[in-house]
Amino acid sequence: MQSLVAELERCLGAGGLVSGETAAEQAFSPWTRLGKPMAIARPRSTQEVAEVLRSAGRAGVSVVPWGGRTGLVDGALAEGAIALSLERMNAIEEIDAVGSTMTVQAGCVLERACEAADAAGLFLPLDLGARGSATVGGVISTNAGGNRVIRYGMTRDMILGLEAVLADGTVIPAMNRLIKNNTGYDIKQLFIGSEGTLGVVTRAVFRLQAKPAAQNTGFLAVDGFEALPKLLRRMDSELGGALSAFEVMWPEFYELVTTEPAAGRPILPPGHAFYVLVEALGADPEADGERFEAVLAQVLDDGLVVDAVVAKSQAERDRMWALRDDVRQTARNGPTVVFDISLPIPEMQGYLTEVRQALTARWPKAQLTVFGHLGDGNLHLIAGVGDPKARHDIEELVYRPLQARGGSVSAEHGIGLQKLAYLSTSRSPAELALMRTIKAALDPKGVLNPGKVLG
Repeated sequence: MQSLVAELERCLGAGGLVSGETAAEQAFSPWTRLGKPMAIARPRSTQEVAEVLRSAGRAGVSVVPWGGRTGLVDGALAEGAIALSLERMNAIEEIDAVGSTMTVQAGCVLERACEAADAAGLFLPLDLGARGSATVGGVISTNAGGNRVIRYGMTRDMILGLEAVLADGTVIPAMNRLIKNNTGYDIKQLFIGSEGTLGVVTRAVFRLQAKPAAQNTGFLAVDGFEALPKLLRRMDSELGGALSAFEVMWPEFYELVTTEPAAGRPILPPGHAFYVLVEALGADPEADGERFEAVLAQVLDDGLVVDAVVAKSQAERDRMWALRDDVRQTARNGPTVVFDISLPIPEMQGYLTEVRQALTARWPKAQLTVFGHLGDGNLHLIAGVGDPKARHDIEELVYRPLQARGGSVSAEHGIGLQKLAYLSTSRSPAELALMRTIKAALDPKGVLNPGKVLG
């Protein structure tokens, strides 16, 4: 180990390697376990990433890629391994205004990339709560979703090309800039969503969109679940495909984020069954605003919505989104278990009723807080039963019913370590076997992020 540390120090130069107790002190995240890495490697280039992987492979030491460390499934746990942080590889290399692309290094924080696109008159639509700390490499390796999936898709839908380094140090320069390029296997897809188990993403080419000129946001109250899918389809249809967000808050979540010590306050009165945050992005501020309000008036008249507020300023829009993003308030109920699941919208109400009944039958004082991106089938469940040792039993009650309903145990957070036991409820034996074949082909020694995703 000492010889490996010395080799990495020579390779990475001053400030390029943090080891010993200093590494342990820096391995902190309020969201996930990071363990105690033997060292933190901080390369400045793709070639240095390759050198780290080659050196670690020769020494038989595992390497765990680190992005913004905002994951929730222990996918960055680096106990006894080399943590590979790309924080110094954070440059925005190029924005091509004609081709509508951005070339960026993996350590760049997502929010900074979005701001750079905006400054160039373009739009990177990837948006999530951890935008200020999540990195490009992290969102690619987890195929992050976020708030605008119903219109723009997941991260993989925004990536044209990428560069990755394999476990043996081989650099894969798949930096495609073309929208159409059917020349064999789409290599980039191997690395998007693989959680750093197949290769380390070092650079990427994003496909940018036209910058919206209009942004209309509304906060709605709905009194029955059956109205939600009808409201979603009506708004998507009537707004001509401009609908970009359809976020739903169950009343328990709304109460948490609108009462002290939370900073937020009610936008609509409490007591409704559901609160919906809707947003539409368009090209004509005046016409799009009129259409947005006209559609809300129609759904109010039809009874799909019982109350509504339209943001008239950026400050009001920020206030609405701040409620949806204040997820930390769910920790007020004591020890909780966080879930990120997806399932067909028609199955949601029955599934949640089944889970609530199962939890309260086992723990009469159990609390279940629900919110999420209902428009794309993704719900976040926060379960608390007053027993920090009950995690496994809670997971059984939440995950097992998903298989019969065609759901997934992970909508956007990945598998990491926490969901290993339940991957088979969402993937067939043939799929799992193929995943293992790919892992063995690209990382035969099991150097990269061992134990994650496939165990």
